Amino acid sequence: MNYYSTRSKNDKAGFASAALSGLAPDGGLYVPEEIPGYSASVRSSFGTMDFKDIAFETIKPYVLDDIPVTILEDITQSAFTFTSPFIAVADRFTLELFHGPTAAFKDFGARFMARAFSYLRRGEDKLLKILVATSGDTGGAVADGFFDVPGISVTVLYPKGRVTPLQERQIAGLGKNISALAVQGSFDDCQRLVKAALADNEFKRKMALSSANSINISRLIPQAAYYTAAAGRAYAGLTDPDRDATPRVSSGGGKTAIKNKITRQLPVTLCVPSGNFGNLTAGLYAMKMGAPIKQFIAATNINKTIPDFLASGEYQARLSQATISNAMDVGAPSNFERMASHFSWEEMRRIITGVYVNDDETRETIVRVHDEAGYFLDPHSAVGWKGLDKLRAENKIAEGPAGILCTAHPAKFSEIVQPLVGPPPVPSSLVRAMERTINIKTIPADISALIEALCESFQ
Repeated sequence: MNYYSTRSKNDKAGFASAALSGLAPDGGLYVPEEIPGYSASVRSSFGTMDFKDIAFETIKPYVLDDIPVTILEDITQSAFTFTSPFIAVADRFTLELFHGPTAAFKDFGARFMARAFSYLRRGEDKLLKILVATSGDTGGAVADGFFDVPGISVTVLYPKGRVTPLQERQIAGLGKNISALAVQGSFDDCQRLVKAALADNEFKRKMALSSANSINISRLIPQAAYYTAAAGRAYAGLTDPDRDATPRVSSGGGKTAIKNKITRQLPVTLCVPSGNFGNLTAGLYAMKMGAPIKQFIAATNINKTIPDFLASGEYQARLSQATISNAMDVGAPSNFERMASHFSWEEMRRIITGVYVNDDETRETIVRVHDEAGYFLDPHSAVGWKGLDKLRAENKIAEGPAGILCTAHPAKFSEIVQPLVGPPPVPSSLVRAMERTINIKTIPADISALIEALCESFQ
């Protein structure tokens, strides 16, 4: 499998080169030259396959030239020690993506990426520096995934004052090979700095650099697996039981009983709370590979660059605005380049419906779902829930089951959730994270300040 830049098809790279470099030489994002399909035998088994097996079959064709099958089996077994249960809640389904060590969907990509990088850099003497910009959850997942991995250090950039206290502890509380930079600016500033450093050839000659945002293809591909797993369960008419981290008030709690049943043999509609659009791009890959998905909903907060594009055909990046769903505060989503490289505007409009939700609507949804369904939502998942509500009211949802991607555990946003509905249950991994002491350096949103900070870390 070869990869090429979203900005030029002239320079091709293998998976190892694309992953380890992060960005293409021209500043574009790497995309596969083709999106492979699942075999007929795998397609017929989606509903009953173990998640690790789905992950293996999803990732294999993208990496086979650089990661042997036996090594990939070991990596998937080691990375995916948790799953993504597809659970009935009220009149829809939730795909719970917060059962990993940092209680966010970023765990899936980050843990695979860390193990893949460790293998791909076997025998290397030069330290690899990973740069990652985060609006919240990415930084913690990458930090956890790469913590204590030999030969690799990670620097996480996040917007100062725009992440939660728990997120800050997950980012800046590990130490060892993980460091944190609080940037005086927005997530878009952090992302711009990472891209600028990766595009600085002179600096890269001094230091081996890569990225761990969803701009890196090795973090995006594994995320396609949970889309396939959920779509397979829905198509087979199956759901999963609650797991330890499922934030339900009580079994079947709330005033409204679970009233949804899946009609078998119908593809699913999945609503994706969206910011930088790496998650939705992974879903598009899963659909193209053959996962039984009918429709995507791109649900954003008031940073509605993509919903506006889907409506008008004009892409207009803008400055991000701060909201209570802070991990989605992205005005210039990087992965739009990938989406546009695979699909025309007309094609996107056929399979993606855009919708946006404001903070008042997000708060109201958290309260209503808690009271009526006995279920805690974090602010990002609440955007997805309300987005589905809006489109159902407009008769814009395809026939068949509909699910929300719940991208983070509500306990990660207790300062938002608790005043509205009381304290959500806290997974043990988050209890441990809150006990950490943080170590942070603050820098202005300037590339020279970033390079200076990176050079200091090597002295």
